[in-house]
Amino acid sequence: MKQVQRGFTLIELVMVIVILGVLAAVAIPKFVDLKGDAQQASMQGVAGAAASASAINYGGCSISTAASAPAKCKVVNDCDDIKEALSGGVWPAGYSVTTGTPSTTNGTAMTCTLVLAGFTPTPAVTFEVIAAGN
Repeated sequence: MKQVQRGFTLIELVMVIVILGVLAAVAIPKFVDLKGDAQQASMQGVAGAAASASAINYGGCSISTAASAPAKCKVVNDCDDIKEALSGGVWPAGYSVTTGTPSTTNGTAMTCTLVLAGFTPTPAVTFEVIAAGN
């Protein structure tokens, strides 16, 4: 009479464990460094919001002045001034901006550097702000 196999051999079980171990060793490093990628994406989002706020503010200042319509036009002479055009009027917690060369000439673009404190190395992203409301 022929004997019917009723389970897995020890060799088959060991091979499955080895294959799962190799897959885990390859996949885990891809998930470990997501914090740095998330910080960079967050900074790019804040920098993009600041650059967009600058463009919208410049457009608002082109049709009015800061004195005649303060809701449409904020005075922007340096990089830190654009936070007034952002929702809430402040940088998000932990963010600061390194001011480029200040300008009082409307339409002049300034390159700014956004910094996120508390991380090593300190991540930074650059963006442009347009002087307005002068």
